Amino acid sequence: MRDEALARLAEERVDHRFKGLPPDAGGLTVGELAAQRRNLFTGGFTTPVLALSAERLEHNLRLMETYTARHGLAFAPHGKTSMAPQLFRRQIEHGAWGITLAVPHQVRVARAFGVERIFLANELVDAAALRWVAAELAADPSFRLVCYVDSVRAVELMDAALTGAERPVEVVVELGAGEGARTGARTEEECARIARAVAGVPTLRLVGVAGYEGEVPRADPERVRAYVRRLVALAADLDGSGLFAGGEEIVVSAGGSAWFDAVAEVFAEIPALSLPVLKLLRSGAYVSHDDGHYREITPFNRVPQEGALEPAFRLWAQVVSRPTAEQAFANAGKRDAAYDLHLPFAQVVRRDGAERPATGVTVTGLSDQHAWLATTAEADLRVGDWIGLGLSHPCTSFDKWQLIPVAQEDGTVVDYVRTFF
Repeated sequence: MRDEALARLAEERVDHRFKGLPPDAGGLTVGELAAQRRNLFTGGFTTPVLALSAERLEHNLRLMETYTARHGLAFAPHGKTSMAPQLFRRQIEHGAWGITLAVPHQVRVARAFGVERIFLANELVDAAALRWVAAELAADPSFRLVCYVDSVRAVELMDAALTGAERPVEVVVELGAGEGARTGARTEEECARIARAVAGVPTLRLVGVAGYEGEVPRADPERVRAYVRRLVALAADLDGSGLFAGGEEIVVSAGGSAWFDAVAEVFAEIPALSLPVLKLLRSGAYVSHDDGHYREITPFNRVPQEGALEPAFRLWAQVVSRPTAEQAFANAGKRDAAYDLHLPFAQVVRRDGAERPATGVTVTGLSDQHAWLATTAEADLRVGDWIGLGLSHPCTSFDKWQLIPVAQEDGTVVDYVRTFF
């Protein structure tokens, strides 16, 4: 990645664009503010403020590095989770092959910061975006982009947009996960037709197959493994037909954040093909994990001997109203907290520098700028208290914050993560 581009993030001025940062830091650069190592609780930060745990972030990075290496997997974590180039770099430093992305804007962000390997886990038929990709490939021989294709029509559109391109765009045929699933060709026969269409145009190069097992209908371990085995068999069939001839490797890619253990199990069974196989996993939510949806569905629940991810996010809000003994309101709402999968979870209360469990406090709803809190007789909650909220779904937590403090366990803020949504 480009050191100079990442370094420029530290030169950005702190101002009104960034929620939760100390008002008296206005005018400082992000680097200058980080160097002050202010405390999240006593250093002038205003609520609501979202923070990442420095220790838990590092733990999660190391855990997935170890897991993928142990299982012989290449790793391209999905960057749409954080859209944070600083985290992309750390993921790559922790062994990632590259970064997975979903739409052209995200690819442009990654390229601005020098990501050299991008797996675009989506169909790309936008002519303007394809021309931009072609220009990037022509300008940088070290840049590699692989994207999905799931129809002959898409092949035709891509070929038309890429006419005259210096380098072909590498593509993988996407096999759908079943009826009612998201994208992807529904049958192996259709995948073969698409592969032959790719072979018939000079602007594209078929390099493998891919899919998303998270869309398997009524997913359970048996159904997920069956789908991934279909994906592996498809790669073998296309290889037997000579459709990967002239390449350097065959890409076989799957793996969201819910079933990567099943993917690893089946990928270990991939037979010898005519070329080396890049077994590419794409899980992204691990980087911050969460206190809700992903805590419930993580494969590490099924394979605890492999380790455990740790939730790295906490949203700090302040109690601003306590109208009755059964109700309170904090100043964080839909503008600040993910709520598409679960409401936030009340975890801890801070008062006068002391922290204790948020016993008897439950988040029951969110307004735009308020959290609705139900309180029992056990709840010791006053106006002015800080309340720490756990969140569910990292992807819709990151995208509400442009600059996120990274705090050590004692509250010392050691860095700031910039997002680009």
